[in-house]
Amino acid sequence: MWSHLVSDVSFAELHDFAARHTLPRRGFERDHYDVPAERYDDLVAAGAIPVAPREVIRRLDSAGLRRRKSTAMAARPPGRVLLRPPALEAGGLVAVPATAGVVPPDRLAAGVARLESWGLRVRVGAHVLDKHRELSYLAGPDESRAADFTDAWLNPEVSALMPARGGYGTQRVLDLVDWRRLAEGVPKLLVGFSDVTALHQAVAGRLGLMTVHGHVVTSLGRADAASAESLRRLLMEPESLLDLFDGADIDIVAPGRASGVLTGGNLALLAAEIGTQFSRPAHGGIVVLEDVDEPTFRVDRLLTHLLRTGWFEGVRGVVTGAFPGCGDPDQVRAVLVDRLLPLGVPMVSGLDFGHTDTMASVPFGVAATLDTDRRALTLDW
Repeated sequence: MWSHLVSDVSFAELHDFAARHTLPRRGFERDHYDVPAERYDDLVAAGAIPVAPREVIRRLDSAGLRRRKSTAMAARPPGRVLLRPPALEAGGLVAVPATAGVVPPDRLAAGVARLESWGLRVRVGAHVLDKHRELSYLAGPDESRAADFTDAWLNPEVSALMPARGGYGTQRVLDLVDWRRLAEGVPKLLVGFSDVTALHQAVAGRLGLMTVHGHVVTSLGRADAASAESLRRLLMEPESLLDLFDGADIDIVAPGRASGVLTGGNLALLAAEIGTQFSRPAHGGIVVLEDVDEPTFRVDRLLTHLLRTGWFEGVRGVVTGAFPGCGDPDQVRAVLVDRLLPLGVPMVSGLDFGHTDTMASVPFGVAATLDTDRRALTLDW
């Protein structure tokens, strides 16, 4: 027999009581602690009040502390539609942590100015402009970058997190983040691309939240007007974006129609996460892929690695984006077709998705339909 330990006052009271009586934090789930039978009498003797299950629910509802599975941040299987955080509103607060590379102050300022021009407030993390003492490619120590991310996520005022830049280093902070604590916070939007792909995978897998593959702050400042506006609409007026292929010059590689949940991101980061607790396979998804400055043979190697590990098993459609700096475009296309066409699913190329100032923004975790006859990738909000 198991019991649920709850508070009808606050989660702070609940966690304090549990800690004083040596209940492990890992026993907390959404709004309660799971209590084994051998601890029941001890907790009652310590002041916990026995009540019937219906009374537990009534008290949680009255206190506003009940968190239903359908609306709570929690792990969800691959291929499932993910929990959608509220859209941003004018006056909303966007937090800017640095999870990866060193941040150029001028580009940071330009991106912040653009966010503020949308009527949003911006709070830059305490360590965003730090530099690692030994490793010149990192924006400060791993612990500082993880702390900035965690503090921003747990701040109830924050509506969205947009990392300052990509580069490299996000993977180094994933294991320093207490994902159980993050799941107790308020759902919020994560926005970014490139190295932020590691966070897209982790947030989807651990918190079950939809995220947005779009500009980081340092790229937003130099994005062209149309690209910036599409991101603004996706964050603040999401239902106004229905077809991600609208205006795009799409090349049909394999015709067909497929529905699934959008996923993907940077090819190198997806491959690098294989074998970790944060890797989230493409099963049931429509995969959107991009990369930059990887020689063509490395693009081949990364795709081959994902294929050999089974990452693509159960995929329903493939969309390839931009691969600038990856060699001759015809050779890159040939590799993508050679490796991915045998999957036997609808496949298109030509979406401006990735390392460009004109990039399209894509919501991950949202259901969509790829229809080559209509040349459309339609979002199902």
